[in-house]
Amino acid sequence: MRTVVVTGSAGLIGSETVKRFAKDGARIVGIDNDMRAQFFGAEASTKKIRDDLIANVRGYEHHDLDIRDASGVLELFKEQSGTIDAIVHTASQPSHDWAARDPQTDFTVNANGTLNLLEAARKFSPEAPFIFTSTNKVYGDTPNRLPLRELPKRWEIKPGHEYEPGISETMSIDYTKHSLFGASKTAADLLVQEYGRYFGMPTVSFRGGCLTGPAHAGTELHGFLSYLMICTVNERPYRVFGYKGKQVRDNIHSFDLVEAFVQYIRAMEIPLRIARHSRRDLHGGATFVIQESRFVNRRSTHELTT
Repeated sequence: MRTVVVTGSAGLIGSETVKRFAKDGARIVGIDNDMRAQFFGAEASTKKIRDDLIANVRGYEHHDLDIRDASGVLELFKEQSGTIDAIVHTASQPSHDWAARDPQTDFTVNANGTLNLLEAARKFSPEAPFIFTSTNKVYGDTPNRLPLRELPKRWEIKPGHEYEPGISETMSIDYTKHSLFGASKTAADLLVQEYGRYFGMPTVSFRGGCLTGPAHAGTELHGFLSYLMICTVNERPYRVFGYKGKQVRDNIHSFDLVEAFVQYIRAMEIPLRIARHSRRDLHGGATFVIQESRFVNRRSTHELTT
């Protein structure tokens, strides 16, 4: 039976990955220690999803392991040596604001944790595709320097610009302010690329924007669409930060992202089909964006912070 290792297995993307590959008959080795509760509080805990996976997903094996534990990660991969068909790394500290409060933890989770997983994969499963859920924050604030037009209710890029359909991987990640979260994820992204190029491992970085889905434990600092719905249902205040409330969000459903993972793995099974390492920006294009301030329910109040 094929084995897929999934980090952050009780999170939004991780749990979707678990269910998708389990449906195909794979044995899933899940890694998740519910650090989301530490980052954002009890309401953001992934414990309920973890328990559901353990109870209801056939072939799911859970490990309450911290990816910063290099020896623990190595030992787990050693135990699975020879059986791993793919690694899907979704675990992270995902908040800009939280990263600024505790840069050490942010960097060790996002960068060092990714390095630990790459090194374990290199030693015990070097031929298994290594999929990393990166972020469009690797580009920092460079997109803000694009020729944007301020319209009455939203910002839009100048018609005819090369990035009008969406930003591609050609955008530079240099000479920009990333935020500390963006910096730690950029470090991880580069490590994933380097292990692909230097060691010849099949690695890929998927640079997503706003990801959402039914398993999202949204909080104010992360998971805007889920949190917005929580505020609406519970009639809580919802705050809109910056840009006059005209920013737009490109939301990708967790199901669609995981299908991209599946297609990458299938492509890697065909010799010379694609490069050993690749990076992919994921977005729905200008037609499929959501303006944050326009989605605030009339029953819910919101504060605009400029």
